[in-house]
Amino acid sequence: AFPKKVKDVPTCHLIPPPSPGAGALTMAQDHSVSGLQLLFSFLFAPPYFKEAFGLFDRVGDSQVAYNQVADIMRALGQNPTNKDVVKILGNPSADDMANKRLNFDAFLPMLKQVDTLPKGTYDDYVEGLRVFDKEGNGTVMGAELRIVLSTLGEKMNETEIDALMAGQEDENGSVHYEAFVKHIMSV
Repeated sequence: AFPKKVKDVPTCHLIPPPSPGAGALTMAQDHSVSGLQLLFSFLFAPPYFKEAFGLFDRVGDSQVAYNQVADIMRALGQNPTNKDVVKILGNPSADDMANKRLNFDAFLPMLKQVDTLPKGTYDDYVEGLRVFDKEGNGTVMGAELRIVLSTLGEKMNETEIDALMAGQEDENGSVHYEAFVKHIMSV
């Protein structure tokens, strides 16, 4: 059965990341992974990893487009930046992102590599939002937060921002950022 919530999905800790520059090579081409490591990875990878991967196969060839890799990783509980995913895929062109495909055997070590990337903590996010707390009262203006989310870093679109901010603004249009960070980290 597929997990109901993303946070219920454990991460894969079974094989090392591909060697630098390996990009989206098939496992046979990636000499940094031994046959035994590869065998254990596929034998012991949770079945829903492959099931989630399969949900993104729109053609029926047991492969997914490069531009779907980040979404699959996020469905499996990871939160890579688009820049991280492009780097892991070997810096493909925009055309390659739309047209190149990879199979589950090539995807799994990429998922492991994303799992090893540094992740922001609750304190990191609170500290980042505190910069926008002009009155020092634990709140930021919702309108200002929307602008930040749509213009800085991994830019979000209006639909994504609306979903993230749903129920977070008080009657004055302010967002209590510590509660907001707890909310986004629990999603």
